[in-house]
Amino acid sequence: MGGLNLGKIFGVRIAADWSLFVALWLVTVSLALGSFPAWHPDWGGGMRWGVAFVAAVLLFASVLLHELSHAVVARAYGLEVRSILLFVFGGVANIEREPETPRAELAMAIVGPLTSIALGMLFLLLGGWLAHLGGDPERLMRDLGPTATLLFWLGPLNLFIGLFNLLPGFPLDGGRILRALLWRATGDLQGATRWASLSGQAIGMVLVFAGLSMIFGARLPFFGAGVVSGLWISVIGWFLSSAAAMSYRQLVIMHLVEGVPVRRLMRKEVAAIPPTLPVARLVDDYLMGTDQRAFPVLTDDRLVGLVCLEDVRVVDRDVWNEIEVGTIMTPVAALETVGPDDDLTAAMRAFSRKDVEQLPVLQGDRLVGVLRRRDILKWLELQAPRGERPAQPRPA
Repeated sequence: MGGLNLGKIFGVRIAADWSLFVALWLVTVSLALGSFPAWHPDWGGGMRWGVAFVAAVLLFASVLLHELSHAVVARAYGLEVRSILLFVFGGVANIEREPETPRAELAMAIVGPLTSIALGMLFLLLGGWLAHLGGDPERLMRDLGPTATLLFWLGPLNLFIGLFNLLPGFPLDGGRILRALLWRATGDLQGATRWASLSGQAIGMVLVFAGLSMIFGARLPFFGAGVVSGLWISVIGWFLSSAAAMSYRQLVIMHLVEGVPVRRLMRKEVAAIPPTLPVARLVDDYLMGTDQRAFPVLTDDRLVGLVCLEDVRVVDRDVWNEIEVGTIMTPVAALETVGPDDDLTAAMRAFSRKDVEQLPVLQGDRLVGVLRRRDILKWLELQAPRGERPAQPRPA
């Protein structure tokens, strides 16, 4: 959950993936060169581009409100929401863990589509009030001002977003509603997730084939025809199918590590170094001599920081002999740490929060080991059922 930081709302970090700016550009260009010239031939270039850009921004602001509604309800049920990431396909809220009851899942899932549908109806009502509906339908769009045009464009789109998200395929909101109902009926979260995920994969593949048929000339109800529209529908379908399969695998993984203590997979024999060690000796004696890529920094057996290959890379090679490890390490206050008796699920969340490859394992302030992401993944490959194994670890 990286991305460009846009600030915080209700304490939730809002971030934008680079693909969001591609989407903003595509929407702006589509409106400025396509829809607006057809609706308003009397508008000048500056007016078309300005209103098109505002429309694109307001569209993703609507998506943000959709995700914020999920966050508000999640917090009401005691779930921590760390961030919301906006990207080309909309947005996703980073909720730290799964809801504990079907009721919480249902409430969290349904509030998003309801928010989008409510926004859509509100925009249409405001647009109708501004446009004084009841005149000549053929002149309606041409006579609309910029504000009414924005409202009439945003209204149907928000309705579509709300209704599309109600499709019963995980991880769409409708798929989460389906999972909540199955979970309530069977009492089996993993089984409910499996069926909701299969539904999501099926819906995704239907969208892929629908998009391909549009590319080759078919005209479908509501979606229309054309290469660009067909390609977009296919990409959305592929993304939905992949996300559905990945979401189920993630749940399987969390169930596998549940109840497993950190001490079972941590490395007890770990090379540690003092903060006064020159960077040159760190490289020659430690980084080059072992497969260990991160080294705890200790003072009187107390952890004071962690230094890794990435820290060395930012130091000019010419001053390696003059710079000490203590000046480049990440201090302990900025580290994610776990205890030896902590559950591996807590460690997985810690890995996700900082996007790191290893976690110091502390008992009090004393280092007792290091837990590496790659060791967890290796263990999962041996434990997970065939077809549900995690992806290979990325390089540290």
